[in-house]
Amino acid sequence: MVSRKKMANGGAVATASSPPVLPTHKIPTALRFPLAVFMSMSLSALLYSLTADLRADDLAVVSRRLVEWWQVLGLLGFKAAELAIGWWGGYDGIDLASLTFLSHVPPLYLLTTFYGIRPTTLIASLIIDTISTYIPFRYLRPLSPTHNPEAPKGAVSNRSILNDLPVQLYTTLLAAGIYGVVVYASFKTWLPVHLVLYFDGIKDISAAHDAALPFLILAFTPLGYAARAFLFTPATGAKRDLGDIRNLAFNPETATLAETIRYNVWGYSKRTRTLIKRTATLAAATYIYTYLQVYGTVEGTEGYGAAGWACVWATAAALTGTMFWWVGDVKGVSN
Repeated sequence: MVSRKKMANGGAVATASSPPVLPTHKIPTALRFPLAVFMSMSLSALLYSLTADLRADDLAVVSRRLVEWWQVLGLLGFKAAELAIGWWGGYDGIDLASLTFLSHVPPLYLLTTFYGIRPTTLIASLIIDTISTYIPFRYLRPLSPTHNPEAPKGAVSNRSILNDLPVQLYTTLLAAGIYGVVVYASFKTWLPVHLVLYFDGIKDISAAHDAALPFLILAFTPLGYAARAFLFTPATGAKRDLGDIRNLAFNPETATLAETIRYNVWGYSKRTRTLIKRTATLAAATYIYTYLQVYGTVEGTEGYGAAGWACVWATAAALTGTMFWWVGDVKGVSN
């Protein structure tokens, strides 16, 4: 494992220059996002149709019926909004696939843990959702330098840290551990009563009482891997930008009021700014998607119940981003 001291001394020195531009596709820029939406929704519809027999019997028991046209349009609109966040946020295929995976697990975990839905059914849904976002973005947009092992050396900061296998393992386990601890603490305190009061379809909450922390952490290892890919890797590999230069040049004696406010509110390093934005995006996406899916599709669920379940996972996402900031907050990595 690379120590924090070694991370500080061995990381690549960041510069203010922009990373080299990687090759892009020849599809006109204006057509790429609409094409990404079309490809994603088409692929999702195809895969869900092919697996309909596998999923229908299980999910039909607990699902609300979507019979109104506005309900269908709402689901399609939210799917397009997810893709828009990824596209205009500058995410590549790995980024968006990781965000999709992290935000889609909570409602599926609820169904398999407390509603008796077969894990294979929910794993199939999760794979379809992840693939249908990854493939269009992977085809229409090149991987970012932090996710591209063939990117020029100067395009990424701290490449030796990002490529270090022990660092990858421990940051994955750290994120999995945070998710596991948050869920476990909720199971052992307020969440069982919350489930009984606001989820009419749940008949047995023994899974909450019987939960064991080591098994939760093991089960959440894929979440840890996705969190590392979405949060730790892009932030640690971020290059210095114009904002860092402005921060270094800031002089409180000559700065205007606007410059002083900007420095005090947003005068962080590129790494910290990247981590803040991505953590906020992950927490918000997790909460909104979980709330809408649980309240909108699970029969017998009250809004307050869905909000409580969503808060558990949004909290885990926020704490994971905070811990990743602390892990990388050493000289030479705080670029």
